[in-house]
Amino acid sequence: MKVRGLRWYIIALIAIATVINYIDRSAINILWPYIYKDFGIADVDSKQALALITTFFMIAYALGQTFTGKLMDALGTRIGMTLSILGWSISIALHAFARSLASFNIFRFLLGFSEAGNWPGATKNNAEWFPPKERAIAQGIFGAGASLGSVVSAPIIALLYLAFGWKATFVLIAVLGFVWVIPWLVINKATPDKHPWITEEERKHILGQTEENAAKAAADNTQVLSWKELLKYKNTWGIISSRFFIDPVWWLFVTWLPTFLKEQFMFDIRQIGAFTWVPYLFAAIGSLAGGYHSSWQIKRGVDAQKARKNSIALGSVIMLVSLLAILYFLSGLKETPMFAMVLIGITLFGFQFLIGNIQTLPSDYFNGKNVGTVAGMGGTAAVVGTLLTTWAVPVITQTSYVWFFVLAAALVPVSWVCIKYITSRKINN
Repeated sequence: MKVRGLRWYIIALIAIATVINYIDRSAINILWPYIYKDFGIADVDSKQALALITTFFMIAYALGQTFTGKLMDALGTRIGMTLSILGWSISIALHAFARSLASFNIFRFLLGFSEAGNWPGATKNNAEWFPPKERAIAQGIFGAGASLGSVVSAPIIALLYLAFGWKATFVLIAVLGFVWVIPWLVINKATPDKHPWITEEERKHILGQTEENAAKAAADNTQVLSWKELLKYKNTWGIISSRFFIDPVWWLFVTWLPTFLKEQFMFDIRQIGAFTWVPYLFAAIGSLAGGYHSSWQIKRGVDAQKARKNSIALGSVIMLVSLLAILYFLSGLKETPMFAMVLIGITLFGFQFLIGNIQTLPSDYFNGKNVGTVAGMGGTAAVVGTLLTTWAVPVITQTSYVWFFVLAAALVPVSWVCIKYITSRKINN
């Protein structure tokens, strides 16, 4: 049996896994403003408690990014992604058995460690299944899964909570991951050079005959570098530092948007479900648009690395303009919640426009079995930056959210400077 366009089925499954990933991780942020009293937590301490829960998740996520990056390079994406999604599905189901803040922290740690594998796994998968000119589109589809997961998570979780309560909600969303594993193992039998279902035309399209793709086809002979060795390269530091500064902006909204809406607009959980999806719809469109933008440039003859940087620059401008607009209109947004959602949506559009291109850089600048590792290191740096902003939010939002948006706006240009730091030379090991 031969399947035409097999690579698109593979990336579709990756995108679905990412949707599930975001439904699972978003559940606590959506439910927390309405369940923290069940654990004896006072109103004044609710944000600090959520920050602590998020900290456990993010520390594990940081460790997991680097560990699972190595895991994907060692075992391949077929087994690596399977282990990752089974791990996080079990972890999210365990949330139903939380009896205290301490048990929530333990379960969030397990969830963060296992969910981390989705990102280096997707980056390595795209390097295996897509030629350079299509990688940003593939990364955009994968990134759209993150945004789509955030779009559907709020109404799904709100409905499940209202119908069955918070404990059953965690168990029911866990089922999604177990179901996903079945088509993944059936369809993703091997890499494109060995897959029995791939057509010869698609195999040649993916592997190609260029010098770069010839090196990729010989990935088994590529030197595997240690973390220490990879840190000797300027490109590694450019990728790591850009993720350190830009990813916290996304997480500021993923973690704190439901709390912001409850505090600023007095939303109940039905209204959270009705409004929260709007910014993430913008983000999903931005993810696809960012992938298309860089791929369009490549087709017009622009060097792949330069095309990525151009798209990252455009996304940075969109983010910065929208964040400054939020600051300008902030005092009046209480009267126009949908306008607030649109402005936040434009910010997240810009983020997803650029982040897929940043996440593609490891496959642009590194060969073979080092791609997943570098992607994981970048993910770890992103989590470290996010932890710092997570700890800052309860302090800077005690009286208003002005400094919340100032912080987000300040991080954008710093991240762009880090991207400019990257050279155009590929590390051929």
